[in-house]
Amino acid sequence: MTGLTVAGLSYCYGARQALDNVSFEVPPGAFCALLGPNGAGKSTLFNLLTRLFVSPEGRITIAGQDLAANPRAALARLGIVFQQTTLDLDLTVRQNLAYFAALHGLSGRRARQRIDAALARLGMLERAGEKCRALNGGHRRRAEIARALVHDPSVLLLDEPTVGLDAAARAAITDHVHGLADEGVTVLWATHLTDEVRPDDRLVLLHRARVLASGTARDIAGDQTLQARFLALTGAPA
Repeated sequence: MTGLTVAGLSYCYGARQALDNVSFEVPPGAFCALLGPNGAGKSTLFNLLTRLFVSPEGRITIAGQDLAANPRAALARLGIVFQQTTLDLDLTVRQNLAYFAALHGLSGRRARQRIDAALARLGMLERAGEKCRALNGGHRRRAEIARALVHDPSVLLLDEPTVGLDAAARAAITDHVHGLADEGVTVLWATHLTDEVRPDDRLVLLHRARVLASGTARDIAGDQTLQARFLALTGAPA
């Protein structure tokens, strides 16, 4: 199994319920959008998926590995792109990826091969020698996604990855990540923007700590646009 399963997950900040019995599954090689307005619980869920937070309730399975029982094995199969950039802007693209590879025990020829392959997948190989500070927002995002792929994860998490990008860059990043899913990577893409979700994408609609709907975007939208359906279910602008 190389997919992602969340079962009965709950989490509280004191008296505030951030997640309430959240369950969904992303099959191997699927692109799944986690759609919800700001404050829905998306970031809390990502913190739990990456073990920054630990919940006493529920279960997370990453590529067949139980996150609570085997955290090292589960996290080794996970790639993550956070909402805020974490690149060292004074290093080159290749240096950023090499540092990350070393953290995963990769060095020498093996690391170079993995880095080149990851950069090639994102169309960034020709920018490998450039300092990240010189890249535009879209290319920085591509570099971060390539970095998340260096250790060959089965599951890729992206938390609002197009924040701050223009329309063309947003579309390019969305296309690239859909391509990764086509290659077999399981993708969970958190967003509050309905135009980043395609009709055939799997969709989990999260609002006020709960899953309101889960299925394909086309089925959830029904005879409405996804934006109209999202607004009807959440009362939030999309």
